[in-house]
Amino acid sequence: MTKASGGRLTTHVLNTASGLPAAGLKIALYRVSGNSHRKLLEAVTNEDGRCDAPLLEGKAFQTGQYELIFSAGDYLRAAGLELPEVAFLDQIPIRFGMAEARHYHVPLLLSPYGYSTYRGS
Repeated sequence: MTKASGGRLTTHVLNTASGLPAAGLKIALYRVSGNSHRKLLEAVTNEDGRCDAPLLEGKAFQTGQYELIFSAGDYLRAAGLELPEVAFLDQIPIRFGMAEARHYHVPLLLSPYGYSTYRGS
């Protein structure tokens, strides 16, 4: 894996059920290598549904496989939704690759029974 100082990783979470940014949602970032996951950091979204700083940038950015895990169940319960004890969506993992030293933006559109993501800008 090549160190790449020009890259960065960001995310943004929107609650599509309420039409609002998902503030206070916990996110964990892992580096994936084969069957191994190494936790790099945890962050919490701000009032705009974003993290206060990029998840990776500068010397911390490396190309390779990563996984973001969004704690959707905890967030939805805290937002006042009544979910079953075993929520349909509790933790949402998104595994993705970063092949170049560029800006990678991984947004999450979230509701209690569905989600979507894409490579943003």
